[in-house]
Amino acid sequence: MSPALPIDLHQTELWLLAEKAIYWPAQRALLVADIHFGKASAYRRLGQPVPHGTTQANLQQLDTLLARYPCDRLIFLGDFLHAPESQSPTTFAPLLAWRESHPALRITLVRGNHDRRAGDPPASLGMEVVTEPLLLGPFALQHEPHPHTTHHVLAGHLHPAFCLRGRGRQRLRLPCFCIGPQVSVLPAFGNFTGMMDIDADPGRRLFVVGDGCVWQVA
Repeated sequence: MSPALPIDLHQTELWLLAEKAIYWPAQRALLVADIHFGKASAYRRLGQPVPHGTTQANLQQLDTLLARYPCDRLIFLGDFLHAPESQSPTTFAPLLAWRESHPALRITLVRGNHDRRAGDPPASLGMEVVTEPLLLGPFALQHEPHPHTTHHVLAGHLHPAFCLRGRGRQRLRLPCFCIGPQVSVLPAFGNFTGMMDIDADPGRRLFVVGDGCVWQVA
């Protein structure tokens, strides 16, 4: 088990990271899905008692990865913002401060379903915003995990998780990467997101994340 597990996908080396992201060495790119900035703020506006500090925690996680791996580009696979209520100074102030600390980093957002509802991030964040798919090498970078006619899809949206089961009805639910024959799905990067259980079907490789490590489900 390792904090970064290299896999070969369509003759391309990708690193599955314990922080629930993918590093693409040949492109010097970091791929992140479903960070959902402003979700906690949107829930608090509805009167829900949810935790503070999730935006800063997600930014610190990004900083850790950008310091550890040589990156020229950061690509968000959808759901950068959670809701229209996320378009607020409370959400954008730390994002703008973080962006100023990475002025040379190229950032691209592939719009997801939450982004279409929330609206694009402000221009001051210096992000390229595109509609899926973003074709790069052998991959179609998308939010929705729908097959592409010519490229292998790397997507988000589902927030996949897998349940490890032990004796005595022990059950441990962990986020996972789901690597399929046509479509592969990243776990949600955001600290304040739900998960959807998936099965270990034939032809699908699952890699769970836990305790700072990534390992393949047998």
